[in-house]
Amino acid sequence: MSARIELSDAMFGAKETVLVTAGDITVSTFRYGSGIAALRVVSDRCALIILPFKGQQIWRAAFDGVDVTMGSMFEEPVDTQAYLETYGAFFIHCGMTAMGGPSPDDTHPLHGEMPNARFQTAYLLVEDGAVTLGGTYQHRVAFTVHYLATSEVTVRTGVAACDVRLQVENRRTASMDLMYLGHANFRPQDGGELIYSAPYTAGAVRVRTSVPSHISVPDGYMDFIKALVDEPSLHHVLRADLAFDPEIVFSIDMAVDGDGWAHAMQRHTDGAADYISYDGRVCPVAGRWICRTDDQQGLGIAFPATAGVEGYLAEKAKGNLVPVPGGGVWEIAMEMGRLRADEAVQMARRIDRIAGR
Repeated sequence: MSARIELSDAMFGAKETVLVTAGDITVSTFRYGSGIAALRVVSDRCALIILPFKGQQIWRAAFDGVDVTMGSMFEEPVDTQAYLETYGAFFIHCGMTAMGGPSPDDTHPLHGEMPNARFQTAYLLVEDGAVTLGGTYQHRVAFTVHYLATSEVTVRTGVAACDVRLQVENRRTASMDLMYLGHANFRPQDGGELIYSAPYTAGAVRVRTSVPSHISVPDGYMDFIKALVDEPSLHHVLRADLAFDPEIVFSIDMAVDGDGWAHAMQRHTDGAADYISYDGRVCPVAGRWICRTDDQQGLGIAFPATAGVEGYLAEKAKGNLVPVPGGGVWEIAMEMGRLRADEAVQMARRIDRIAGR
């Protein structure tokens, strides 16, 4: 069976309604009290809530019955374009004309226009054993930029993970400078061990020492930052006493496997693990974000990124913008989910081989 269903805002009501069932996968529609349309996709091993018209965010994610989404102060999405005023999703596309925290001289919003972009179209692709939510967002600024972003999230029967893909087509004849970050926010666990395909050296794992304007830091915070500069492995086990308050951010040079993919995971004390894998050829920098406060618990194990997070002007000065020629296409593929204990052992061995350990 193969079918395509075009979605419209009118299909989402206050009462949750089953839209389609395909084998072990059920898709239903509902609307949050804030008015945001939401799609629930449930398979035998995966349960996602996706916002089809709001950045195509994955608002909530659970794999094998375990909610892996970051803890936040937002119980539901808010109808706003302001990044920090509706912050709590499992996955967010960031970019595309800019990304990161803007400097005083930058003019772009935090993490660019994509996080809460109003997608003009959304659709479902229903196949045997798989359902894909897709959609398009067309961004146009006269004399400046015109691109079409196509996002897709796929859930498959028997798999405790989802595939995420993004394609960006430059619709102008002039070249477009692109920045991207895939903001996948897992929940950190006491004793969680971070294992990832990069050399565990200060040169390859760099902690951000600057403090963004929207962050205030407590006593002792900068001492921990200074220690991490010389010895990044100090954060590899997430002890409860470590000062991830308000946040700590890294840029990591990931090594890739024979297919060009990078891999990272948080292994829990029971042996199971959260993981993310992605095409590291198009996103050569991995971002890492750890936040453990009273009202936020977030872990970006490895954000696929084209650049660091210091904002457009700083990353341009470093030569980190990606030129997309007129009529050209840029795309990224990712997979994120949960590994059973035996699968986590195999992934850890694979990661160590890639990193040369």
